[in-house]
Amino acid sequence: MLVGGIMAVVGGLVSAGAVWLVIVNARRLGLVQSPNARSSHVRPTPTGGGIGIVVGAVVGCIPLITGDALAFAIPAAAALCLAALGLWDDLRPLPAGVRLLAQLVIVGAACFLVRVPWPSPLLPAVAIVVLVGWINLFNFMDGIDGLAGSEAIFLLLAPLLVAALGNPHALDGQLVWIPIVVAAAVLGFLAFNWQPARIFMGDVGSVFLGGVTGALALGELFAGWLSPWQVLILFGCFLADGGLTLGRRAAHGERVWEAHRRHAYQNLSRRVGSHGKIVLGVIAIDLVWLLPLAVLAGMLSPAGAAGLTVIAYLPLVAIAFFAGAGRPEHA
Repeated sequence: MLVGGIMAVVGGLVSAGAVWLVIVNARRLGLVQSPNARSSHVRPTPTGGGIGIVVGAVVGCIPLITGDALAFAIPAAAALCLAALGLWDDLRPLPAGVRLLAQLVIVGAACFLVRVPWPSPLLPAVAIVVLVGWINLFNFMDGIDGLAGSEAIFLLLAPLLVAALGNPHALDGQLVWIPIVVAAAVLGFLAFNWQPARIFMGDVGSVFLGGVTGALALGELFAGWLSPWQVLILFGCFLADGGLTLGRRAAHGERVWEAHRRHAYQNLSRRVGSHGKIVLGVIAIDLVWLLPLAVLAGMLSPAGAAGLTVIAYLPLVAIAFFAGAGRPEHA
């Protein structure tokens, strides 16, 4: 326990230091993002702050990947490959098809190499599609100051709390410290990313965190820490906004992979003139609405948990719809 706590502090400090170095050297590194069709900012800003998250997470987690945590070695290697792909995309944007194919190869290799007792031979293929979809959705949701980092911390820590309340012994062992250390590394970055952001996460960070949060959720399912309904509830904010936005854009015949700024959170941030207020609102929904419902879902039958999941999503989808998620800007 002491080692885990120390490495969490180290990971956070290393992350913050690495982020500061990226800010100082952003122009020299070619990591300055100019406003584009997807942007919610109006001036060139350093990007690639996710480098700090990755470095802090690696430094903090390496001493912990022993014993039962060795099971995390292959997913961790895949996450680093995804981060490298994201950094490449930050420096020299890749065609969407190339980026997607590379993600499928990385995630596919990890799913087939990791020692998981798949109940069905079809499940690895389903897991690959779901994980790659989540990675890209998480990337899409990184569009205003502080949002992706705050949500990542919630998605890393909330499952541990839900699991502990359901079965305290589920968290015995080193593996539990992996998400805590990664969350500390995200916090080190978030200190520079809160509105007004001094640096953006970049694909190197959003793709990495999408992969890590998705892989950990899958691992928590296999470990019996969480049910599928609890995972869906906890991931609700991003899934509701991202899913509705993609669905409405697809229904309009648009290329859903192209940059835009029509997620509900982006529309709302422009209406209220603040990124911070929207992020605080999402944090409140996570903590006051989704987290208690996820805990309650663990006490119900599968049918009851499914019904509770629908109840959890109803206000989220309603908010996203009335905020104009996916609606053309001229509408």
